[in-house]
Amino acid sequence: MKILEALKEILPEERVSTNHTVLEQHSSDESYHTPHLPDVVLFPENAEEVSRIVKVADKLEVPVVSYGLGTSLEGSMIPHKGGIMIDFTLMNKIVEVRPEDFLVRVQPGVTRVQLEKELRKYGLFFPVDPGADATLGGMAATNASGTTSVKYGIMRDNVRDLEVVLPNGTIIHTGNLAAKSSSGYHLNGLFVGSEGTLGCFTELTLKVHGIPEYSMAGRAAFDSIDNAVAAVISVLQAGIPVARVELVDEQSIRQINAFSETDYKEVPTLFFEFHGNEAGLEQDIAFTKEIVKDSGCKEFVFESDTAGKKRLWEARHNAAYAYLHGNPGKKQMVTDVCLPISELAGAIKDAREAVDSSGLLGGIVGHVGDGNYHILLMVDTENPMEMEKASEVNEQIVQYALARGGTCTGEHGVGIGKQKYQRKEHGEALDVMQAIKATIDPRGLFNPGKVVDMKS
Repeated sequence: MKILEALKEILPEERVSTNHTVLEQHSSDESYHTPHLPDVVLFPENAEEVSRIVKVADKLEVPVVSYGLGTSLEGSMIPHKGGIMIDFTLMNKIVEVRPEDFLVRVQPGVTRVQLEKELRKYGLFFPVDPGADATLGGMAATNASGTTSVKYGIMRDNVRDLEVVLPNGTIIHTGNLAAKSSSGYHLNGLFVGSEGTLGCFTELTLKVHGIPEYSMAGRAAFDSIDNAVAAVISVLQAGIPVARVELVDEQSIRQINAFSETDYKEVPTLFFEFHGNEAGLEQDIAFTKEIVKDSGCKEFVFESDTAGKKRLWEARHNAAYAYLHGNPGKKQMVTDVCLPISELAGAIKDAREAVDSSGLLGGIVGHVGDGNYHILLMVDTENPMEMEKASEVNEQIVQYALARGGTCTGEHGVGIGKQKYQRKEHGEALDVMQAIKATIDPRGLFNPGKVVDMKS
């Protein structure tokens, strides 16, 4: 096979794999989408090797797909056209920490937890937390966010520079170390969220933050979704610097209680976290209590010690695992949309009705501070009727969001699952995206069939 011969001139044989087990491990992500085997999996160690791989792929017209840890949720890295899968596991070095500049340089295979441990030595942390211990390269590729985005922003807000290998093998940088720039087009914004369709990330420069002097977490129980969302809006309007505010619906609290052995009230619940100094937080928390009480809060319990905060946020992050554990034999379809916060309560109620009407078991959780929510649906992927019902639920929540100025995905990415909504969401702007794709990747070899279709 000509491609294998060429690749083995670039990498040693042990880093070029056609082993069926390895191919199978790289054929799927955590989504419900159909797996597909790549032809070969490569394990480069630096940008120069990636560049040489890409030049061979370009010459022989072979598709190229990037792989981090396979935690994506919309089929973003499933190699549906086979080809080369570049696994960045070995590119996992933290290159440089610049504490005075609040920056860190990392290779794409560095994981969120790995970075967190290193930054702690400097009194710093990286705020983007999608829940999974994903790679930083993968998080940038899908523009991940998570529970702290309401205060610290999403992945796009925290990327200062990317080293990218383009589809012709050229290595470029999309930014610099400066805190701001008015020079040129905003390439960081273009490449973050491109899901491997425009280039391979080989290094990232990320903005980091000082670990807060003090933090407190709490949960507030409400008798309705409307009241919970109204409380969030009021807290944000009051200018209270909330670090996290998450909504978990009644069904999900029930699953969490069973899985985490907690005894939370089984009603719509907000999970809060506040960062700052102790004196300032006492004022913020007192003000928050008044606001949520006016919005019909039935119970507000705070945790200030490390163990209590960890227990609370583990319960929230384990919501998806709670559903899987409580429903053996079924898989999870996780989907997300994002809307203006003023539209959120109506969207969640509509979503709840859609789930209930489908007859499927499902819960709703969300980063309500920025209008993003998720549906966790339990389905038998071998049952066509259940898959059809799940698809109908997904369709309903997306159409509701788009009709109210929202987006089909707030953080999971487009992949293949949300590609069909791109024209409706972006209109003629999709033509611009297609033109960009065609200019940077004229052969359509980088993660083909994802995000935007190439114009014929």
